[in-house]
Amino acid sequence: MLRSRFYLGLSLFLLFVAGEAFLLRRLLMGLPSIHALESYTPALSSRVFDCRGQLVAEFSIEKRGLLSLENIPMGLQSAVIAIEDDRFFKHWGISPRGILRSAFTNLLAGRVRQGGSTITMQLSRQIFLTRQRKFVRKLREILMAIRIERNFSKSEILQFYLNQVYFGEGAYGVQAAARIYFGKDVGDLSLANCALLAGIIQAPRGNSPFTHPDQARRRRAAVLGRMCEMGMISKLDRDAALLEPIPLSRPIGQQTQAPYFVESVRKRLESRYGTSALWRGGLKIYTTIDLSQQKIAEAFMEKGLANFDESARQEWLRKLQAAGARLDAAPEISTSPPVAIQGAFVLMDVKTGAIRAMVGGRGSVFNRAVQARRQPGSTFKPFVWAAALQSGMTAASLVEDTPLAYYYDGRDWRLLEGATDQYSINLATQPFAQSTDFKIWVPNNFDGKFLGTITLRTALARSRNIASINLITHVGPPLVVDLARKAGIYSPLEAVPALGLGSSAVSPLEMTNAFGTFANGGVRVVPYAVERVEDSAGKQLESHIPSEHEAMSPQLAYLVSNLLKGVVQNGTATHARRLNRPVAGKTGTSNDNRDLWFIGFTPDLVAGAWMGYDDFSSLGRKDWTGGSTVLPWWTDIMEGILKDYPKRDFPVPGGIVFQTIDSETGLLALPTCPKKNRILEAFREGTEPKEYYPSDSSQPFPGQVVGPAPAAVIGPAGIGVSTAMPLPEPLLPESPLESPAPAGEEPAVPD
Repeated sequence: MLRSRFYLGLSLFLLFVAGEAFLLRRLLMGLPSIHALESYTPALSSRVFDCRGQLVAEFSIEKRGLLSLENIPMGLQSAVIAIEDDRFFKHWGISPRGILRSAFTNLLAGRVRQGGSTITMQLSRQIFLTRQRKFVRKLREILMAIRIERNFSKSEILQFYLNQVYFGEGAYGVQAAARIYFGKDVGDLSLANCALLAGIIQAPRGNSPFTHPDQARRRRAAVLGRMCEMGMISKLDRDAALLEPIPLSRPIGQQTQAPYFVESVRKRLESRYGTSALWRGGLKIYTTIDLSQQKIAEAFMEKGLANFDESARQEWLRKLQAAGARLDAAPEISTSPPVAIQGAFVLMDVKTGAIRAMVGGRGSVFNRAVQARRQPGSTFKPFVWAAALQSGMTAASLVEDTPLAYYYDGRDWRLLEGATDQYSINLATQPFAQSTDFKIWVPNNFDGKFLGTITLRTALARSRNIASINLITHVGPPLVVDLARKAGIYSPLEAVPALGLGSSAVSPLEMTNAFGTFANGGVRVVPYAVERVEDSAGKQLESHIPSEHEAMSPQLAYLVSNLLKGVVQNGTATHARRLNRPVAGKTGTSNDNRDLWFIGFTPDLVAGAWMGYDDFSSLGRKDWTGGSTVLPWWTDIMEGILKDYPKRDFPVPGGIVFQTIDSETGLLALPTCPKKNRILEAFREGTEPKEYYPSDSSQPFPGQVVGPAPAAVIGPAGIGVSTAMPLPEPLLPESPLESPAPAGEEPAVPD
C-alpha cells in the first residue's frame, strides 16, 4: 500500500516537472533572440533646421531621439531609477519583492492592476513583447528580463530604456520628451524638469502637465521626495525644484513652422530617399530658410490680407446698402460676403538662389507660391523691355502710347491700319461689332488715357500697356519668350503680343527667380531649399551644388534693374520708397483685377508677392491694384527683413556710361532743358544719344519712334503685320485687357 502511494506520488511529481518543463520550453521558444536588442534601431525623427541651425520641424511616426548615456543628465537618470526601479543596480532583472506586492494587489482586485516591473522588465516588454496584461505574458517578461541582464550591463540597459520609454504626446525617449514638454535639449533640463519627466512614465496621459497639471505636480513631488529619501538630492534641492512652474502647453515653436516650405522639402526628400528613411531614419535636414525672416513674412502678409478682407466686406456691405432691398435690381451683387483672399510670398537670396522665406497661402495645403499658375499682368513687362534693350534700343528711345486696335479674321489677329485715335478706332470697328466672324481687340491703358510719344523709362515706370504691345511687336514675341526662359520662367509662354501684358500664367516662385536674374547681373541661379542632408550617424548624404547660367549680359541686367528702380522712385511702386534704400521692382494687375502682384529686389534679396481669389474671381474695385494693395504689405515685410542688410546700390558693370538727358525727348540735356526733365540715364557704351535737347521745343524728335505703323510691327513669324493673338478670353472693344478706371476715380498708383 505504501509502495503504491510512493509510486503514485512520484508519478505525479514527475508529471508536474514534465509539465513545468514543457511550459518553460514553450515560453522560451516564443522569446525573440536576445541579439535583436544589439541591432535594435528605433524609429527616429528626421529633423529640419533653418540656415541658422534652429529647429523648424520634424518628420516622425514616433517622435524620438537616440542618445548615449553620457549625454543624458545624471539628474534624469536618478529620477527615473528612484521612481521606477529603486533597486535597479542590485537586482538581476526581476524584483521578487515587487512581484509579490503586485501579485497580492492583483489577487485582491481579481485582475491584473499592478505590474511590479523592473526597468529591465519594462524594456523587454516595450521592445519585444505586447503590453497585454496576462499572467503568461508576465512570465515571458520575467524570462526575457533575466536573459537581458545576463547579456548586457546595467549602463547599457538603462541607455536602451531611456531612449525607448514612452512619455506621451508622441514622444519616445528622453530627448523627444525634453523638446515636446520644455522646448529644450535633454542636456539643458533642470532637476524639476527631470523629475516631471520621470513622473510621467507611469501613466503618460494621467500624469501629463498639459492635461492634468495638478496630478503632474503631485507626481513630480513624489519623484523629488523619493530622490531625497535615497540621498540622490538634498532637501534644499528638493524644495527649490518644487517651486518651479510646470509647462501647461507646448512651448512656442513646437508646432509646425513654415508649413508650406516644410511640405515642399518633404515632397522632395521623400521622393529621393523614400518614406521609411524620411519618417523613421533620423535624418538631419539643413535648409535655406531663415526662420526669423519667415515669421516676419507670415505676420505681415496675414495682416495685409486680413485688412483686405475687411475692406472687401465693407465694400460688399456698401453695395448692398446702395442696392437696398431690391436685390433683383442688382443681381451681380452676391448675397454672401466675400470669401477670404489668398496670397503668396517668396524671398530668395539673389546670389545663391537660397529660399529664405516661403508663404503659400492661408488655411490650406495648396502652395500658391509654387503650385499656382496665375497671370502676372504688368509684372511681365520687364522682359519685354529687356528684349527691346537687347535689340538695340535704350532707356531714352521713344515709343508710342497711342490708341490701336486689332481684328481677328478667322486665322490671325491683324492690326487695324490707320486706327491711331479713338474716333478712327470706333469708326473702323463699328462694322464688326455685331459680327460673329470677326473679333475686335482694343487694348487700353489702365487709366484709359494715352501719353503720346514717351521714352522707354517713362513707359515702364508708368506701366503703359500700349507701349508694351508696340515694343513686343517691334522686337518679336519669340525674342521675349526666349529671354524670359533664360531668366528663369519655365511655364508655357505664348509668343503673341498679349504676352507683353502678362497673358501667360506663371508661378510666384519662377517670377521671383527671373527677377533675381536682373539683380544678379544677368546670372540665373536655381532656387533651392536644402543645403545638406545627414543620416542619423552624421554621414552626409547630399549637399547643395550651386547651378549658375548666364542668361543675359551684365550690362543688360543692369540697364533693366536701373529702369525698375525708376518704377519705385517715380512710377507705380512709390510706396516702396519708404525702405529708404535702392530698390527695383514692378507692380502688376491682371485682367479684371483677378491677380495682384509686386516683385522687387535689392542687390541682396529678391521677393515676390501675389494675392487673389482661388476661383479666379475679380477682387472688385479698380483701385485695388498691385501697387495699392500688395505693395504695402510687401514693403512691411521687407522693412523688417532688410534692417539687417547694408544699404547699397546695384554695382555698375563695365561698358556702362551715364549721360544727363531730357526725360521727355530722350535727347542729351542742355542748360536750356527744364530742370525737372533732366535725369541721369544709363546706357550701354556707344548707344548713348548724340543729339541735344533743342532750344526750340517745336522741333520734331529725331530717330525712330516705335509705334503701330505697319513697318514697325514684327509678328511671331518675323514678317508682315499679321500676329496670331489668342487671348485669355474674347474681348470686345469696351473690354480691354486692363480696363480704364471709372471716370473721376483714376488711382494715384494704377498698377
